Amino acid sequence: MFGKDPSIAAVKSAKIFKSHRINKVLELGAGQGRDTLYLAKKGFKIDSLDYSKKAIHDIIEKSKTNHLDNLIATKVHDMRLPLPYKNECFEACYSHMLYCMAFSMNEIISLNNEVLRILKKGGINIFTVRNTYDGDYKNGIHRDEDLYENDGFIVHFFRKTK
Repeated sequence: MFGKDPSIAAVKSAKIFKSHRINKVLELGAGQGRDTLYLAKKGFKIDSLDYSKKAIHDIIEKSKTNHLDNLIATKVHDMRLPLPYKNECFEACYSHMLYCMAFSMNEIISLNNEVLRILKKGGINIFTVRNTYDGDYKNGIHRDEDLYENDGFIVHFFRKTK
């Protein structure tokens, strides 16, 4: 889930993006920046958003250290608000576990609508989620539909239909 190496999702996504000749990607919920850096190292131009000012600061520092600051742009952003971009300006959107945050279904639908708005026609949205087959599903305090809190952290689990 964490670490310095890119997630499996980022590695697979990079291959998909390359096969579709995608150059410009928006990453939502960039966190530590491991996937941002990996995608930039693969030659993609990445705009990375995260709620945490510290996370964004760390990504900026890592991008400079790795000489990738020409490929990475960052912004602090609350994903419950409209995305700070014009319509149809990205070829792809990527997010690893962002949708698992403590979002209501209305917030997820709103975020998805925003992703559709900023994607160019034929664009690709790749996102990962935790599902109801996960060993942690139904563990902890039930907070809402498929949301459970463990150690102060709320996770939204997805059914296949969701």
